[in-house]
Amino acid sequence: MPAVSSSVLVPYTSYLRVYEPLAAFPEPERTHWTRYARRGHRPTAQDEQRRSLADLLPTPPVPVRVHESPDAFVAEVDGVVCVCPWRTRLRGWLALEELGEALPGALLDVALPPVVRGQAAADYERWREDNPDARPWIRSSVWQVPVGWFTLFSDDEREYGTAVGDGPAAAGGDPEGGEPAEGGEPVPYAPALRYRTPMVQARRRLARGLKTLRDTIDDGPLTESLVDVGRWLEEFHPRSLVELDYGGLVHALSEEQLAKDHSAADVAEGIAALRDGDGEGAGAAYTRFTERWRAVKERQFAN
Repeated sequence: MPAVSSSVLVPYTSYLRVYEPLAAFPEPERTHWTRYARRGHRPTAQDEQRRSLADLLPTPPVPVRVHESPDAFVAEVDGVVCVCPWRTRLRGWLALEELGEALPGALLDVALPPVVRGQAAADYERWREDNPDARPWIRSSVWQVPVGWFTLFSDDEREYGTAVGDGPAAAGGDPEGGEPAEGGEPVPYAPALRYRTPMVQARRRLARGLKTLRDTIDDGPLTESLVDVGRWLEEFHPRSLVELDYGGLVHALSEEQLAKDHSAADVAEGIAALRDGDGEGAGAAYTRFTERWRAVKERQFAN
């Protein structure tokens, strides 16, 4: 079935992305991304989601694409071109593995029949035999930004506005000029909120945060999350760029809420308070953070 493109926005997902320099890719992939980066208009995160949703419309649905996506996000860092491959097929397989924990069994069987899921799982196992070291450049989260992601960034790296420079636009259109989303109708600007930092800074902040947590509190979900993210970041080139993009979550928050959202600052303040033995200060920062994101996540169950 051909891809469907429209001006309809597809919420509500946030993203953690890694952009690697072209030198990090082996040939012939490096040549492909070099040519790709020279292109003018490129598809957006919204285009990728629309294509994936379109694949679920046939009977039976197509939960994972037959061929890997040739697309990527592109950014320039200090004159160095970096790319973040979509790897939609790989991410589809990984998401399918987690779907059983997110949906009731009866609902999952209706949306994706067991025979379809079984075939996709078998395809993934065969593919992994030839690609044991494969990993995605993009992580995503629905209806929230995981607290661990914010440990990678500082508040002065926060970018908020209707256009935030090169790279994917949260609204789904061209981030620089309001171009149509891959042949669809022009997409109106919407607020975008993101953080960007060099890989070396992200790793340093994560290591400091992890040490503080281990020194002050018992291991728990946050510690496990930081360990997981840290292992993932170690897979990439040290001159990479790390990006946290609120993506479609900007449509779940008012512009006033977005303008006041300094979640990275809250997380950094909480970790610093723990390091200083200030339990009251850590609790206050944690409360601000959790109340903000609880209100967002609860909308998932609104009718």
